[in-house]
Amino acid sequence: MDLSSLQQQFDQQGVVVIPQVLDKAWLNALQQELEAAIAEDTQQRPDVFDAGMVHNCMTRGKQMCAVLDHPLLNHYIKALFTPHCIIYAYQSSSLTPGQGNYGSRVHVDCPRWIDNYITNVGVILPLNDFTLQNGATWYLPGSHRLAELPSETLFYQQAKRLLCQAGDMVIFNARLVHAAGVNQDNYTRHALTINLCRPYMRQRFDFPRLLTRQQIDSLGEDGRRLVGMNVRMPVSLDEFYLPPEQRLYKPGQE
Repeated sequence: MDLSSLQQQFDQQGVVVIPQVLDKAWLNALQQELEAAIAEDTQQRPDVFDAGMVHNCMTRGKQMCAVLDHPLLNHYIKALFTPHCIIYAYQSSSLTPGQGNYGSRVHVDCPRWIDNYITNVGVILPLNDFTLQNGATWYLPGSHRLAELPSETLFYQQAKRLLCQAGDMVIFNARLVHAAGVNQDNYTRHALTINLCRPYMRQRFDFPRLLTRQQIDSLGEDGRRLVGMNVRMPVSLDEFYLPPEQRLYKPGQE
């Protein structure tokens, strides 16, 4: 897709849809891993406030980890955000029949508003089509430029629906005002969501310590960057004085 047109749309609307980034094999594998993780969490933590949302998805399945190295995902987030971005949070968003979820409140995914500066970008990987029937996300075009959230009444008067297909990739400014819909269909609608931040910012979890050595070793250059392997803090003077090629905090992380 033409990056110049995408950048213009991203700047003006606050959101773009990249068609068919993930093929059917990817979608099937990701959905199987996600449903297994949801079932496990439901048994272990049934009463949490965001029940049904899986956190730290890169630790819950090989394909949910491997998608972090997907070339198209990295190509577009580098072009529209920054080539040094890291993951703030990587979780799921599912709507069961007749339900909304924790994301159904009118909200933004980044509490900071800095005029003409992006600190966070969101990525949605729909594993099912987003339709009006199954709760396609509401969003207010251009609202990423607002310092304050609009009233709920104004939001729903002017909001549009984010209609896209399974396998597409949605990239949005994390200041975009949005809300998950309510699923009126008879099947659960699944998606993976990734919140990306600047490399100098803190992540929700300490991913370099949270991931196993095997999970880290399975990642390529982009995946390792995304989980924060290029911005680790030294814990001793020995680590601080390592040669440049071995330093835990790599140079040029802007």
